[in-house]
Amino acid sequence: MTDARPAVAAAFEAFFETHHAELSRLAYLVTGSSGTADEVAADALLATWTQWDRVCAADSPIAYVRRMVVNIGTSRVRRTIHERRLMPMLVAADDEDAPDLTTADVLDVREALRALPPRRRACIVLRYGLDLSEEEVARTLQISPGTVKSQTSKAAAQLRGLLGGRPR
Repeated sequence: MTDARPAVAAAFEAFFETHHAELSRLAYLVTGSSGTADEVAADALLATWTQWDRVCAADSPIAYVRRMVVNIGTSRVRRTIHERRLMPMLVAADDEDAPDLTTADVLDVREALRALPPRRRACIVLRYGLDLSEEEVARTLQISPGTVKSQTSKAAAQLRGLLGGRPR
């Protein structure tokens, strides 16, 4: 009888190497904090490892793990808001990936994203932040593609209103 553990570990390692950066970026876009995003991504990947058989059995393992990131990130944001008694979260402007935006622009967008309801935020972040198709977003969030379309549309309209229609 051969030991399957090395093969399982190698499969997880390949998954980790392939998807870690994307999952960290998703966590950042969901939470708005690079420190929290690192923790959320690490928690989701640890859960992925402990549930590797279940993740591998999913129709789309990456969608399964993206959903974990969204759930963990949303829970973390809710807990933070609750702990701070609904005071706005303060985030440092340390995003080097947005060279065309001023610090004020980045903070405005972050604040506007945080103002969205969790499902709308998740839809717009997955759709435009990670450039996923509507079907991939639907699979990740376990909702219908029609719900993705409506929630993304509503989120975009809400963001336009929050940002005052200013060009970005």
